[in-house]
Amino acid sequence: MFREMRRKNQALSREETEAVLRRGTSGVLAVAGDNGYPYAVPLSYAYAEGKLYFHCARAGHKLDAVRREPKASFCVIDQDQVVPEEYTTYFRSAIAFGTVRELTDEEEKRRAIELLALKYAPEDGPEGWQQAIDREWKPLCMLEMALDHVTGKEAKELRKKKES
Repeated sequence: MFREMRRKNQALSREETEAVLRRGTSGVLAVAGDNGYPYAVPLSYAYAEGKLYFHCARAGHKLDAVRREPKASFCVIDQDQVVPEEYTTYFRSAIAFGTVRELTDEEEKRRAIELLALKYAPEDGPEGWQQAIDREWKPLCMLEMALDHVTGKEAKELRKKKES
């Protein structure tokens, strides 16, 4: 169903790919947009237990696209070091493919936003998170992407460095 990676020697293991997803602070969600055009939007996210979580407005292009076609991909760039003398970059990235759904269950929605709070404001702690979440709860929309396939890849130079 999913294409095999062409340069298999640059592939990250499942564990390494998930580490990229856990470390990242932003990524790009790609969905089927309006009029047959792809729509790719940068987002903050949280990754837990094989799922990605995003917040969004209750109305807009992203949510309309997800409701129309829930299949999507999400890309995270973990490293992108430009090496001009070699005309290349030393990169590491991950791409996740899956199905996105809007969370409507209150408990699922709260757990998802708490994951984001923990990731982006760990110093606030549970009390601070609750205040912020309660303040923004009414207009909050949360999306969950259940992953069907993940792939990670890194520059051959980074691979060699690990192996030596």
